[in-house]
Amino acid sequence: MKSIREIQERNNRVEIDKAWETSKTRRTIIALMTYVVAAVFMYHVGIADPFLNALVPTGGYIFSTLSMSFIKKWWVRVYADR
Repeated sequence: MKSIREIQERNNRVEIDKAWETSKTRRTIIALMTYVVAAVFMYHVGIADPFLNALVPTGGYIFSTLSMSFIKKWWVRVYADR
C-alpha cells in the first residue's frame, strides 16, 4: 500500500509536469526550435527568403497553441454533458 508521502510526491510530479506542458517557456522554446529548423531546411533546399518564410510554420504552431485552450474548454463542456 502506498504511503501518503509517496502519493504526495507523485501528485507533486504530476503538477510540475502539467505546469511545464502549459508554460509559456515551453511554447517559446518549441516556437524557436520550429523557426530554426524550418529556416535551415528552407535555406538548404533553396527557397527564397528562408528566414522570412520560416515564420509561417512558426506562426502556425503559435496559433495552434493559442487556440487549444478554447478548443479544450469546448471539448470538456461537450464531454461532460454525456
